[in-house]
Amino acid sequence: MGVMPLIFTSGWASGVNAYAVVLLLGLFGRFGGAETVPPALQRTDVLAAAAVLFLCEAVADKIPFVDSLWDAVHTVIRPAAGTVVGVLMASNDPGSLSEVAAGALGGTTALVSHGIKASLRMAVNTSPEPASNIVVSLLEDLSVAGLITLAIFHPWVAASAAAVLLAAGVLLVWFAVSRIRRFRQRRRERRAARTVAAQPQY
Repeated sequence: MGVMPLIFTSGWASGVNAYAVVLLLGLFGRFGGAETVPPALQRTDVLAAAAVLFLCEAVADKIPFVDSLWDAVHTVIRPAAGTVVGVLMASNDPGSLSEVAAGALGGTTALVSHGIKASLRMAVNTSPEPASNIVVSLLEDLSVAGLITLAIFHPWVAASAAAVLLAAGVLLVWFAVSRIRRFRQRRRERRAARTVAAQPQY
């Protein structure tokens, strides 16, 4: 159970920005002496690829509607990254958590957080100005960096914070969906009223 909080936190963060997770974990393992980080994530080719892809995401994630397209493409990639990171961490710490359980935990958490991120970014895209996308994207990047750093030194604290963010995200999505449904219902009612008013009276 020793790596479970780190896997959970990494899963949440992978659903938001998988490349940042791989890059940060690899750097902490290679230069920060973090023993919980598996050697596979510390390889030079892995770090280089993660850095390039992170830079691509840093740009795409701040452009309205491009961010939603990017999220759609990563619906498979982010949960897969959460699964792989979880399996690698479990294999690096035998006896703490089975690889199957670790993969399921990391992948499921990544899938949920990705769904929250993608849904909220679609809601943000309804705003006519691009500044909100940039602000939200920066907050997401800072959250991932902060939680991964915290997870290396205080894994249970980071896991608790990730759980709170996950729950808050679910509530925000529910609130946004309910608001959109009410808005659409009122719009249909107004259209129906205009149609009735436009009909000739005999």
